[in-house]
Amino acid sequence: MTDDQTPASDAAAGSDWFLPSPDAVASALAGLARERGSSVRVSLDPAHVVATSPDPARRVALVSGGGSGHEPLHTGFVGCGGLDAAVPGQVFASPHNRQVHAAARAAAKPGGVLLVVKNYTGDVINFGIAAERLRADGVAVETVLVDDDLATEVEGSATGRRGTGATVLVEKVLGAAADTGASLGELADLGRRVVAASRSLAVATRAHTVPGGTGPAFELSADELEHGVGIHGERAASTVQRRPAGEVVDQVLGQLLEHVPTGEQGCAVLVNGLGAATGLELHAVLDRVVQGLGDRGVRVAAAFAGTYVAALDMRGFSVTLTALEPGWLELLRTPTATALPVAEPVGEAAGAPGGGAAGGGTTGNAFVTGLEALVERLHGALTHLDRVGGDGDFGDNLASGVRAAARRSPGEGVVAGLRAAEDAFLDDVGGSSGPLFGLVLQQVRVAFEAGEPGADALRAGLHEAAGAVTRVGGARPGDRTLLDALVAGAESAGTLAEVVRAAADGADATAAMTPRRGRASYVGERAVGTPDAGAVGLALVLAALADSVETAGDLSGELAGRWG
Repeated sequence: MTDDQTPASDAAAGSDWFLPSPDAVASALAGLARERGSSVRVSLDPAHVVATSPDPARRVALVSGGGSGHEPLHTGFVGCGGLDAAVPGQVFASPHNRQVHAAARAAAKPGGVLLVVKNYTGDVINFGIAAERLRADGVAVETVLVDDDLATEVEGSATGRRGTGATVLVEKVLGAAADTGASLGELADLGRRVVAASRSLAVATRAHTVPGGTGPAFELSADELEHGVGIHGERAASTVQRRPAGEVVDQVLGQLLEHVPTGEQGCAVLVNGLGAATGLELHAVLDRVVQGLGDRGVRVAAAFAGTYVAALDMRGFSVTLTALEPGWLELLRTPTATALPVAEPVGEAAGAPGGGAAGGGTTGNAFVTGLEALVERLHGALTHLDRVGGDGDFGDNLASGVRAAARRSPGEGVVAGLRAAEDAFLDDVGGSSGPLFGLVLQQVRVAFEAGEPGADALRAGLHEAAGAVTRVGGARPGDRTLLDALVAGAESAGTLAEVVRAAADGADATAAMTPRRGRASYVGERAVGTPDAGAVGLALVLAALADSVETAGDLSGELAGRWG
């Protein structure tokens, strides 16, 4: 659905949405009024929001709007340093010209009204009609059309590019400039220059949930990415194969730089969430973008990450680049009482992660390399097992520890690999699983140093490790933890391979246990039927260790087949 389409009549009907009123927009506006208190005035008929205490130096009113579902755009941008009025349409639908006209009349100042319009047919038409009505009323009007979406730059298109993330930077710059007393002509020229200097591009791995329904607007498989989505859930021109996040960010940045020439003033970067992307992800994307720009010799003068233009709950992000002109950075740094971002000096990342080994065979240590490949192969399975146990981060934690071990460049030999992995898990991996795995690796390493690496040394190390884990965490056999695999391996007999298989059988046995320790204890019987992720992970570590000692074996492949 786009801003020139009619939305579902009851956007609150879908069971996936927490919208208590049949009129979702009216209900949300009422909540906004309660939140903002006396700083804004909310009208429900026709729907609009007006700032009650604009800067007294302001001579021109700034008015914008568009479909709902993009919050905090635009209603959250009303107030000092931002918009004088915002006009929300229904979900993903343009506001009616009556709304725009009423909002602009309520906010108009002696110097006139500047309308900021995203380039969608419905918005253009309705804001255009409102502008004609305002002129007939004797109000001076100018329009800034935001058309920054690189994905819709189609040669010969009469419609032109969509308006997306750059709207945030346009409105921030204009809001600060309006508070200096700038004229209507000056603000219109400034806004058009910011638009011309900006381009955005968005990607998504999951569509938004359809209002009034319970499913996504379109389907994507786990290995697909929509490259070039719009903020109303519009699909891209084509669906592409999903690649690692860093590669996706690099491609987006490369495309933007082909269209945004940057100069001495540097650029502003906005990483915007489309609704379901987490702050953790958005800041990681911002770091990658800033690093990529630095590698290309582009100075980043302002950097923002957050959800400013949502597409309901779409799982994705957009990147906006704006080539700055003199004076724009100061306007971006001007404080505001709204949800618009305020630029801070761009900082350096202290102690940024190193490159390290990205895949098997790069460290020179057979144990670390083999474990790295095995964890990568079973990452999804480990994550699934941990989710059943009420969490879901174990696969990431285990992979993080192995990568940290690889970065330590352990050299050759099983003891060197154990030392690197021990230090990595003890020092670099958080949560409970990382340090506990570090203790296990420490005891096995000590046993291997004291005797010939093999079955007897491994059993001795596992026995000591079981005692250490019990002392630290209080677990007992039968609690459904990694201790069940540890004890099974320590009490086994036979060859090195038989020790590992015994530990793997101990891990499998946890599937019948009700958890009594850790986060899994919170889900109780729901965890029964699948083995404990930590116990499985420990067996995988032991398999990689055994394969590095006895190179003719393939216990890693055997256990991967068991749990993959």
